[in-house]
Amino acid sequence: MKNVEKNKYLPRQKKIASAVQKYIAEILLENYLDDPIISNVSIVSTDASGGLQFVKIFYYVRGGIDLKLVDKTLAEAKDNIRYVLAQKMNQKYVPDLRFIYDDTLERAQHIESLFEKIREQ
Repeated sequence: MKNVEKNKYLPRQKKIASAVQKYIAEILLENYLDDPIISNVSIVSTDASGGLQFVKIFYYVRGGIDLKLVDKTLAEAKDNIRYVLAQKMNQKYVPDLRFIYDDTLERAQHIESLFEKIREQ
């Protein structure tokens, strides 16, 4: 019975995560186009959890910018991003945002380079 209770929120979580991903991408494009750090951030995916209290926003950075600087800049902009998000969403509560770097592309490139080395041998 517990699994049924947990899973009844999954469609709503996915819907909210998808909406947040769309809105965050719009917000970054509309409000941070001139920011030299945030303008290089691409939203990869989102995941709503914690009873819809939190949304993890997975991002990738173009241009080889220092990740610590990106994390710091996103942390400083988070409250403003959340404020604009609240205006765009039609919900009673706006989830807390957690930005997380997604290194999937880098790992894929590393694996591909390993395969290339194997093929050369």
